[in-house]
Amino acid sequence: MIDFASLDPLVRPRSIAIIGASDDPTRIGGRPIAYMKSQAFKGTIYPVNPKRDSIQDIPAFADIAALPAVPDVGLIAVAGDAAMEAVAALGARGCKGIIMFTAGFAEMDEAGAARQEELTRIVRAHGMRLLGPNCLGLFNAAIGFYPIFSSSFENGWPLAGRIGIASQSGAYGTHVYSVARNRGLGTPVCITTGNEADVALGDVLGWMAQAEEVDVICAYAEGIRESEKFLAALELARANRKPIVMMKVGRSALGATAAQSHTASIAGDDAVTDAVLREFGVLRARSTEEALDIAYAATKRIYPARNTLGVLTVSGGAGVLISDAAESLGFEMPAMPEDAQAKLKALIPFCAPRNPVDCTAQTFNQPSMIGDFAETLVVDGGYTSILGFFTQAGGSITMGPHIRAQMNRVMQAHPDRLWCMSVIAPPELFRAYQDDGFLVFEDPTRAVVALHAMEFFGQAYAAAPPAAVPLPAVTLPAATPSEAEAKRILADAGVPAVPESACANADAAVRAADAMGYPVVLKILSPDILHKSEIGGVLLDVADAAAVRDGFATLIARAAQHAPAARIEGVLVAKQIKGGTELAFGIINDPVFGPTAMVGLGGVFIEVLKDVVFRRCPFDAAEAERMIRALKGFPLLDGARGRPKADLAAAARALSALSAFAAAAGPRLASVDVNPVFALPEGCFAADAVIEITP
Repeated sequence: MIDFASLDPLVRPRSIAIIGASDDPTRIGGRPIAYMKSQAFKGTIYPVNPKRDSIQDIPAFADIAALPAVPDVGLIAVAGDAAMEAVAALGARGCKGIIMFTAGFAEMDEAGAARQEELTRIVRAHGMRLLGPNCLGLFNAAIGFYPIFSSSFENGWPLAGRIGIASQSGAYGTHVYSVARNRGLGTPVCITTGNEADVALGDVLGWMAQAEEVDVICAYAEGIRESEKFLAALELARANRKPIVMMKVGRSALGATAAQSHTASIAGDDAVTDAVLREFGVLRARSTEEALDIAYAATKRIYPARNTLGVLTVSGGAGVLISDAAESLGFEMPAMPEDAQAKLKALIPFCAPRNPVDCTAQTFNQPSMIGDFAETLVVDGGYTSILGFFTQAGGSITMGPHIRAQMNRVMQAHPDRLWCMSVIAPPELFRAYQDDGFLVFEDPTRAVVALHAMEFFGQAYAAAPPAAVPLPAVTLPAATPSEAEAKRILADAGVPAVPESACANADAAVRAADAMGYPVVLKILSPDILHKSEIGGVLLDVADAAAVRDGFATLIARAAQHAPAARIEGVLVAKQIKGGTELAFGIINDPVFGPTAMVGLGGVFIEVLKDVVFRRCPFDAAEAERMIRALKGFPLLDGARGRPKADLAAAARALSALSAFAAAAGPRLASVDVNPVFALPEGCFAADAVIEITP
């Protein structure tokens, strides 16, 4: 069991020693003191500076040994050897936490990385937790605790609220805080991790997942370092129904390189990270604006597993815009029942009652009708999310109070729904709508995105725990095997192969082909030639014995020409499969999350279309089937345009078996490539396979 509460001394201390404290409130060593004085920190501050008797009117101490008591946390704002000495001295006094501003460690060079290893050794020897080095710090507004040197607070202090910010980047973490504050969103806690010599993003997410201060977590990540803590934190957040909205950067090759140089993090494969986040119900946001929109909506703590959108609008055009946005997301907007539509038509004959429900500007003459329409949407339509588009009318002096009162009346009667208003209003009226309990957006498209995200969380919270998958006994060969041996290993694990025979000479190849029936496929058989098609090492539609003899000689000659140093075991003769749909299965050993399975359309399509789905290993056949169904090309397997339906159950069993094999194989399994896999009306068979082994 991971002890995420071990971060308490860092985030909820009763006392802090500031090493390198400055009397200048604008300097790095002075800002934290000025901030904590301003916000009435509920603990004791011990400035440490040998050159001053007092710092910012607080008694100062010459060194750590002179401190009158052991501080809960030490803030390091000195450079070089002095920083290392201060950490050791604090550890010797019994301090439990270190926040380290000091830079010049693993983010710099190999020498810096060595210094960081020594720093980590010192910290762990004393049983301390270390935030940083190269860290901007954190804040916990509830106790006035600001061990941070950001200038963000010159423009305002955190608002009361329930959104926690966890960020590997200090500057971007406080950027998110500032944007949130300017939008009126409350972020009581923000923790930035810097180089993560000890405390990593997973620790922070885990602490927030069990912290009473936080209901929703907004995270910024560049690379995941410690998968065990990270995954445990995600699971704890899901178990506690605390949504995590994450901006994970490094999608592009350039972005991944920048992330690594910035934080000395392992970026991993972005597609794998994306799959892991989805697995644990973490929603990946594309921008700060989107992340905060979703976090804002999540503070309502209403997460329908099936979310449907009902729209009440005074603009037909806005209704179309909202419908387009919902359709692009797959956000359901069912039509109102026929009798409910008739009821609304009786109120306003020229309204559009289907959904979106356009109540028209006629309701401005009789404002009570706004409430009647909204009531019908909820009671008869049964929608879990209600979006009211009232644009400037919602913020006007004449109509705004009536609209607000009518919508508020219905919302109070149905508090289990997500209620959202799209209005343009003065700041005070905007806040009044929010105080009533509405989510409020000027842009209705952003509202649709935020509301739809609540279904993502709802489905994650409603999902049953994954089934345990039994792992086979796996003994890997000493080195990368030939295709024939690779398919034998996988067949033993539960991934069936097409009928085939490894043949050392042409006579054996003819006998094998005669036995399995023509046409056959011939392939050069060598553990050193993994990509056979690149040297012309595959022959299709080999129709008779003479063609087998000629083909055998051709393949041996091509191998000698293009790969003269390769070990040649002969030729593989395989039954040529006709029909069916080609899939591709794969395994990669991700440096962060370990063995991860992939499924996609097979043959050349996997490289051209890149229609693939990833999942951490192992998983059961039900999850494997969900992966296959998630492919954009799934209709090709499901009988599109008269094609025969593939044996989806057989394909799912094989994919699940491959995942169990990978999980059991251990770290020497570098990768597996099974392409194509023929998904037939009955059965699923691997036609080619490569298993790469790390020596």
